[in-house]
Amino acid sequence: MKIFDELESEVRSYARAFPRVFNRACGEYLYDEDGTEFLDFLAGAGTLNYGHNNPLFKQVLLEYIEADGITHGLDLHTIAKQKFLETFQAKILRPRGLDYQVQFTGPTGTNAVEAALKLARNITGRHNIISFTNGFHGVTLGALAATGNSHHRGAAGINLGGVTRMPYDGYLGDGFDTTAYLDKVLSDASSGVDKPAAAIVETVQGEGGINAASFEWLRSLQEVCRRHEVLLIIDDIQAGCGRTGTFFSFEPVGIQPDIVTMSKSLSGYGLPMAVVLMKSELDLWKPGEHNGTFRGNNHAFITATAAINHYWSDSKFTKSIVSKGQVITDRLNHFVAKYGDGNFNAKGRGMFQGINCVSGELASDISLRAFKKGLMIETSGADDQVIKLLCPLTISDEALGKGLDMIEESISESCEHFRKIPSEKDFFQAA
Repeated sequence: MKIFDELESEVRSYARAFPRVFNRACGEYLYDEDGTEFLDFLAGAGTLNYGHNNPLFKQVLLEYIEADGITHGLDLHTIAKQKFLETFQAKILRPRGLDYQVQFTGPTGTNAVEAALKLARNITGRHNIISFTNGFHGVTLGALAATGNSHHRGAAGINLGGVTRMPYDGYLGDGFDTTAYLDKVLSDASSGVDKPAAAIVETVQGEGGINAASFEWLRSLQEVCRRHEVLLIIDDIQAGCGRTGTFFSFEPVGIQPDIVTMSKSLSGYGLPMAVVLMKSELDLWKPGEHNGTFRGNNHAFITATAAINHYWSDSKFTKSIVSKGQVITDRLNHFVAKYGDGNFNAKGRGMFQGINCVSGELASDISLRAFKKGLMIETSGADDQVIKLLCPLTISDEALGKGLDMIEESISESCEHFRKIPSEKDFFQAA
């Protein structure tokens, strides 16, 4: 690993948490250069919902490459893009009654967020954006302004403006309706909050600590936005593509956002791809007004089309996600009851769940112990206090059970370890 220490920037992070040189991957497993197997509950931070090197996608991609299919196409019309759009419209948008135009942005989630914020500001002529505590939307400057995490915000080097932060669901306690507070400040000309162009929100906050907004809160948020003529942007970059059970995380809520951002697992294969979906009447871009050299990744179009055709042509995949999600819920609740001492709590929905360990030190210790057992799992939240499960949605029942067993073993060992360490209170009482 000498070359990485010598040449690669200090900014690397995942490589520090999982210090191995990885060589190959298949399904829910990664293998290092020595052939050691790791069960992957990280899955590219939610980019590999269908697993590593999904054979269904790999075959069509190899055939496309072998036929000299176009790789890079800017925003030119290509057969690969045509097939993706036709499939997306027929199997995703129309069955859900969604009338969205599709904008291909730069290849990452933050590119999609930047485009969505710019579009909302151009449409409304307003500059302010409402975002929410613990939200994460990317680390380019516009998206970073809407992101809550101080670690990432502190690296910006400049003041981050144009955003007003509001409390997310539950941030002020279970009995406080924070959408009512938002409605109040938007109704009061002396609140000091400029009328916003849009509100951007995740239905489940991934990096923020697996905070899942209630359906009632999300419906109320849409009502407040409509009442004040504010566009509602759902950031479905990590929660979408089936992670919560349905293709869009907002489907069971019964809302229709004005704008949706998607990336991560959209290509199905881990290839860079991002889109902004906007209601047809909002597609007011002038040609070339927002562009990017790598918005035409045709390899991603090929695998994204295969993913939709195979997994989203009927309800079987959603049913399997819901079933596995219930297994996760049951096991996490068991962990909380057995090891939590009233401190732990389980969070999230679908296969987007985690355990709040309260202490970042404890959560990090659990993650490290799990890795030593052969399980890759990360932490999230303001203090990295949440163990975050992001296993592939296609994971076998056997592998899912194996991974949950390793989590339980790691929690048990870590809790026992920390119980043996005298607290500051114990130290002074002994003295």
